[in-house]
Amino acid sequence: MAQLDNAAASRSVDAQRIASHLPAWAGELGFGAVGVSDLDLGDAPQRLRQWIEAGRHGTMDYMARHAALRGDPDALVPGAIRVISVRMDYWPAEARDAHEVLGAPDRAYVSRYALGRDYHKVLRHNLQALADRIAAAVGPFGYRVFCDSAPVMEVAFAQKAGLGWRGKHTLNLSRDAGSLYFLGEIYTDLPLPLTPQVTDHCGSCRACLDACPTGAIVAPYELDARRCISYLTIESHDAIPEALRPLVGNRIYGCDDCQLACPWNRYAQAAAHPDFARVRHGLDDASLVDLFVWTRDDFDTRMAGSAIRRIGYERWLRNLAVALGNAPTSPAVVAALRAREDDASPLVREHVAWALVRHQAA
Repeated sequence: MAQLDNAAASRSVDAQRIASHLPAWAGELGFGAVGVSDLDLGDAPQRLRQWIEAGRHGTMDYMARHAALRGDPDALVPGAIRVISVRMDYWPAEARDAHEVLGAPDRAYVSRYALGRDYHKVLRHNLQALADRIAAAVGPFGYRVFCDSAPVMEVAFAQKAGLGWRGKHTLNLSRDAGSLYFLGEIYTDLPLPLTPQVTDHCGSCRACLDACPTGAIVAPYELDARRCISYLTIESHDAIPEALRPLVGNRIYGCDDCQLACPWNRYAQAAAHPDFARVRHGLDDASLVDLFVWTRDDFDTRMAGSAIRRIGYERWLRNLAVALGNAPTSPAVVAALRAREDDASPLVREHVAWALVRHQAA
């Protein structure tokens, strides 16, 4: 028993020491903040179930399939007792101003998080490096790293770990970094001390609700994904509902409007990691017409290593057809659309036909 007690005491001392080093180690790996929480998610799993029961997840069937695992972290990683949450800032400071691109209807707006390299790869690599750093200090320990790659309630854990609070747009918000960052987690069996939580600082502000082009933020802290432009242009494999197409504007991959309107994003931190600081293929200010003439090989080659590649060429053309339908009528826009009237994809043909009708009416 004495040996067990001594081992437990040693583990506790190691955990305290590791916790004191975590901020510096995380900072060296490009993370903007780090915190530790336990696995108690409070009422978050219940709110998730209610959201799914209301159908607000749309066609994201995996949300319903894995809802139980999201709400039961111990079932996902048996033996885990703590979650290390990290933030990595992605705002590309050198990109063309987001508002200027949104105000130029012949240009393509790409969500700022997708202008650099695929964040999944970068964060997983750096989370693993952080776990290796811990292992070098304490020896082998139980852990598993996550970055939007498994049923993890990352915003709930980030909130518990003191990285911020859940904003009215449902994203994690921080007083010193806004919401323009990625989140990642390490589930671990180390008994690390917990990080204090922070309070909600949204107050009476409703800027994000008022800014949403499609009214997807149906109430404070409530999002209907079926109306969200990020869902429509990224997650959904289906036709974009006709009533929503004019509201999509020139957004061809994701939407940042709720974040751009949030006062706390005045304090957003520029990306420190070069894979997010650099804009790839001029996608911060690209012509809709130029992108619409890309071949499948062009798309596969240029989008290699990008989060955009996951939507595939067909949905890429679908999104561009909608944006071209919303663009000012010009010979170049109409010619680009007519060149794809007989596209092999019924999905693309449908959206091209809709866009051409818009221009004929104009």
